Amino acid sequence: MAKKKSYSLRTTVAVMVSAVVVLVLLVLYIIFRNQIIPQTRHALEDKAITIARTIALMPLLSEGLSKGDSKGIQAYTSKITRRNDILFVVVMDMNSIRYSHPDAYKVGLPFVGGGQEAALRGQESISEGTGTLGNSLRAFVPVFDGRGHQLGVVVAGLSMDRVQRLVRQNEWTIIAILVSGALLGAGGAFVLARRIKQMIFGMEPADISRLLQERSAMLESIREGIIAIDQEARITLINMEAHRLLKAAGINGAVVNRQIADYWPELRLEHVLASGEGRQDQELELGGISLLVSSLPVRVGGEIAGAIATFRDKTELAVLAERLSGISVYADALRAGAHEFMNKLHVIMGMTHMGLYDELQQYILGTANNYQQEIGAITRQIKDPAMAGFLLGKLSRARETGIELLLTADSYLPESADSQVIHELITIAGNLLDNAMEALGGPGPDEHSRDVHSNKRIGLAFHYEEGRLLCEVSDNGPGIPEALREQIFVQGFSSKGEHRGIGLYLVRKSVDKLQGHLQISACGGQGTTFIVDVPYTAKGEESQ
Repeated sequence: MAKKKSYSLRTTVAVMVSAVVVLVLLVLYIIFRNQIIPQTRHALEDKAITIARTIALMPLLSEGLSKGDSKGIQAYTSKITRRNDILFVVVMDMNSIRYSHPDAYKVGLPFVGGGQEAALRGQESISEGTGTLGNSLRAFVPVFDGRGHQLGVVVAGLSMDRVQRLVRQNEWTIIAILVSGALLGAGGAFVLARRIKQMIFGMEPADISRLLQERSAMLESIREGIIAIDQEARITLINMEAHRLLKAAGINGAVVNRQIADYWPELRLEHVLASGEGRQDQELELGGISLLVSSLPVRVGGEIAGAIATFRDKTELAVLAERLSGISVYADALRAGAHEFMNKLHVIMGMTHMGLYDELQQYILGTANNYQQEIGAITRQIKDPAMAGFLLGKLSRARETGIELLLTADSYLPESADSQVIHELITIAGNLLDNAMEALGGPGPDEHSRDVHSNKRIGLAFHYEEGRLLCEVSDNGPGIPEALREQIFVQGFSSKGEHRGIGLYLVRKSVDKLQGHLQISACGGQGTTFIVDVPYTAKGEESQ
């Protein structure tokens, strides 16, 4: 069954092409039969009448007819008959008496077969008739003397058997040509069908239809805009998301089969076609919309057949990245808390097994008091519950890594009137604290001296006053060189290895989103301080 299916397209194409070829050849046969075969008869008629005219103009005929001498005429017409391969040449006078005939015994006898009446009246004519030599095609031409008086008639005859034989030969020639054309067409049809099968990778029409439907469904379900162009830089494909983004940028109407440069010259897909080099995550502006674009050449058989560009609204990507960052921060805080809790449970279990109940009581009381003091300090100073819970997790994480995280005594953060602002602040503080922890815990040229002469400390402060919030994160790490002060905020830049460099980039994005300011103070070997100043509206103050 599979083999039969694989040949069905080839057979279908071959049968269709063969049917078309046969139909065309049938039409050609009808045309040829109605045109060429009559032309064969007309050519024979022209030959007969041309011979008769030539003979009628010979002075020998007019002289012989005037004098009643048939010997010279008979000798001349016999020679003409042999040389021109015709059935007969008969010359008669005005009384239809023969002056020449292929059979010399019939000279002097009346012409047999009729049809000479018009020629005796001075008019040329062609007709079929049956005489002493059988059925023939005859051409009648009158003979005149030098003064214009008619003296007789010349008759040139062709055998109808020969005429029919030539017609049949031409007809069979036509049939042979058409049959040869049919065979060549059928062979070409099968070769074409096989070639088409190879070009479409052996797929059947149903497979192609399903593949196109699936491709269309996938293109329309993708959340990225897609535009494809051909070798002439004409747009050949655009999905619904691309239509939406183009419409939002002020580009309306059909764009397929139009030049991409007419709509989006900054995309420079022509350069991708020419160079064969793609571009990744390129930020472009289109109609006031910031888009993140990637473009690649499309290669078919090793040759560049076009180019494709995918793009998304950068604002949407930024929101997604921020959400992911927030989730990562919360998850990290929960993990640190859970890890610290498990450590304490292990201590309690070990002391229980050892029977150290008095020491266990003191440990539990001390842990509870420290935790209550820590929670109390956080909740007294940090009134926003989301930020308070986040900082408790960070305190646990810092203790786990041997770093002292201190919230300054004068810190104060009222509950925010906008939960989105707190989300951005958590992104800012979380990434700054993580960066400080990595700076203190990572290897460095002065790591040994830092462990010997000082503890690893991170300071955190929040100061709120008159609609502004100041967030300060400092550490006693190795500091940041002056040359890297701007580069550290570039996405992907990191001195800690590959696939890093996103934290401070997100800090800068969140500060810009809140329309705030970011300052950095760092000296080599003397720590780093980040100061963030943003607008902040406390809950209960938004209506004032």
